[in-house]
Amino acid sequence: MTNDIVALIDYYEKEKGIDRDRVVAALEYAFISAYRKMVPGADAIEVLRADVNTRKGETRIHATLNVVADDDYQDKFNEVPLALAQKRNPDAAVEDQMEFDVTPKDFGRIAVQTAKQTMMQRLRQAEKEMIYEEFKDRAGDVVSGTVRRFDRSDVMVDLGKFEGVMPSRERVQTEEYNIGDRIRAYVVAVENEGRGPEIILSRSHPNFVRRLFEAEVNEISDHTVEIRGIAREAGYRTKVAVWSNDTKVDPVGACVGMKGARVKNIVRELNNEKVDIIRWSDDPDEFVREALKPAILRSVTIDEENHVVNVTVDEEDLSKAIGRRGQNARLSSRLMGWDVQVRKDESKKEEFEAKLAGAAHSLAESLGLDDELGDKLILAGGATADVVVEMPVEYLAQALGVDDARARRILVRAHALVGREAPAELLPQEEIPAPAAEAAADESAPAEEAPAAEEPTDEETPATDSSAS
Repeated sequence: MTNDIVALIDYYEKEKGIDRDRVVAALEYAFISAYRKMVPGADAIEVLRADVNTRKGETRIHATLNVVADDDYQDKFNEVPLALAQKRNPDAAVEDQMEFDVTPKDFGRIAVQTAKQTMMQRLRQAEKEMIYEEFKDRAGDVVSGTVRRFDRSDVMVDLGKFEGVMPSRERVQTEEYNIGDRIRAYVVAVENEGRGPEIILSRSHPNFVRRLFEAEVNEISDHTVEIRGIAREAGYRTKVAVWSNDTKVDPVGACVGMKGARVKNIVRELNNEKVDIIRWSDDPDEFVREALKPAILRSVTIDEENHVVNVTVDEEDLSKAIGRRGQNARLSSRLMGWDVQVRKDESKKEEFEAKLAGAAHSLAESLGLDDELGDKLILAGGATADVVVEMPVEYLAQALGVDDARARRILVRAHALVGREAPAELLPQEEIPAPAAEAAADESAPAEEAPAAEEPTDEETPATDSSAS
């Protein structure tokens, strides 16, 4: 046996924690396998034993043979004739079993390479078995390790004596990992399948957050405060519902800590993932109001049969209730186990529309319009008679789809409603007062067509002062 085999034994014993006797047993098995490969016909030997002296570095191979009568000797690999057996032990008899040293010359030097590979396989299997025995009851714990390497998108984590794997499905997509990074992870399971035991780690599992709260909040570890539910979208947002067995203990305050110290430590471990801590309630109405904060709910309707909660909020609170990409409503649904439907409160809008429709109908009646034209007038901006009187004739005619004459009549009535006199250009010709018509005619007549002034008669001639002449 060479020094590298001795070093291998020490390495697995000290670094991997495998018992020395188990390492030696693996080495003995390896040398027996090497012997069977080296010696022609050795596969036929039924019983072989390797004797490894780790102190001297020597290895001997022993075969157990059956003693048979000299005439019955046929199988040289598993039998020994009685005469030969009695030379070694005079008391030997037929059907006895005797062990003989069958070690070839230079066996240790020649077999060491073959034995080393077999030994490594056995030790890896022993290591996996030990991993399973040690970790099979640790599923659900949080462990610390160092990122060792990457296998495609899986992260291999060094846990000291063992190695865990964090599959891509258990990674937080917003986190970046580098070789040498120190991370904490949740032990999802220890699988013992075809490839041997594997420690499956996760940083995206909801129970990872649960274990962090249990480690950080004393009231949870001593069961004064209980985590009733967790809903998580790893890397973005987590909602935790807590409840207290002691009415004097505020469960939310206990989890937040003085000046938020406790929850800040957890958020830091989660790489600034947002964590909402809400008070658990058995009443769906109260619970959904807590879960959807900071949005203020206008109404909550509970459908217990179908486990549906219909919520209405004001328009300014709609984005808060739904959350970014629907996270707030979605996580609230998971936390409650109910389907939470968030809708905008339409009651104010309906009330406004009803008032608007009533005003439009009243104005339309006053202006002599039907409801269809009244709606068009409202859409054109004519909500009140004060607004209508300011509209140009052409604009009103186009908006209502009527001729200019009717548009003028509508404007005249609008002026009457507001107590103002309609401009002359809106009035029909026959309704224009006479003086105004004569003045308009005088202004429109050409200057050369004006009648010549008649000379005054004698009676009309003003008297003159005779002395002046």
